[in-house]
Amino acid sequence: MISVEVAYALPTDQMIIPLQIEEGCSLYQAVVQSGIVDYYPEIDPETQPMGIFGKAVRNPKQQALREGERVELYRPLKVDPKQARANRAAKAKAGRAD
Repeated sequence: MISVEVAYALPTDQMIIPLQIEEGCSLYQAVVQSGIVDYYPEIDPETQPMGIFGKAVRNPKQQALREGERVELYRPLKVDPKQARANRAAKAKAGRAD
């Protein structure tokens, strides 16, 4: 058995579930075993983007976890990061013009 965590965060809430799993368990299997879907029904383990410590994993059903790793479930971005930066720059420029 190895120890891992499954994490999901919203702007106002977050949950990290510690979990004991069998060696060779995949990200997908850990998410299902964690029961996190009971708390956040909007999570669909079949389609939810996920990764390990901020690094996206393309095939969560095939990627085995190692001791101490944290599975992170990702939400879609509300604004494209490039657009968000352009918006901040335009706001700062407008503030300097005043």
